[in-house]
Amino acid sequence: MRLENLVMQARDAERVGAFWTQALGLVDAGPTDFGFEGRLVLGDDLFLDLSVEQVDRAPTPSPRLHPDLAGGARQQEVVDRLLGLGARHLDVGQRDVPWVVLADPDGNPFCVMEDREAFRDTGPIAALPLDSADPERDAALYAALTGWVQGVGSAPVTLRHPSLRGPLLELCRELSPKQGQNRLHLDVRPEADDPSRDELVDLALTFGATRADDDWAQGHPWVVLRDTSGNELCILDQLDG
Repeated sequence: MRLENLVMQARDAERVGAFWTQALGLVDAGPTDFGFEGRLVLGDDLFLDLSVEQVDRAPTPSPRLHPDLAGGARQQEVVDRLLGLGARHLDVGQRDVPWVVLADPDGNPFCVMEDREAFRDTGPIAALPLDSADPERDAALYAALTGWVQGVGSAPVTLRHPSLRGPLLELCRELSPKQGQNRLHLDVRPEADDPSRDELVDLALTFGATRADDDWAQGHPWVVLRDTSGNELCILDQLDG
């Protein structure tokens, strides 16, 4: 299985997609039937697609999932470049922290991180922090669905591709329970030799996931689930061949 998509909502998907294309160096990027999509290449056969869905609603100030971009020793240079592309500084009550909080042109929050050993070889996205009511429980679910491996003695609980390349998925203890639909979510796709989509859904259910019963979650070629903390998660159709 692969963690294939980071899905983001925006009121102007094409504008936001163009921003993230420049910010991350996406390839094969452009408009789609639902909004915009581009690919972040992380190595041989390792990638993450950024999909931007066109929506009408504004972003929430404290999303349960957001991208942390790699800054490192060049943090201020990275911040200045992003501001030049259309980002803006954002105050979410972070106070005195070593990372910089920004928003994309539609107001979706993200961070530019300071130098950390854990962020070596991640590429431009250092981490994907996701709010969780029970990080260990959610980590077990995502590990089962993606094949990603858990860090040892890490806080927050983190998962990473077995090659130890690409971003970390960080399961962060939530400050409050989930309310409403997340503006960002993750998609998992089974590959040709993996269990089928429906088998993967059944596996997720055994780890505590539930099917989303909202009207907007029905009638798609993918299955919309909620992880054990209520965060939306989609299981896509199996790849052919």
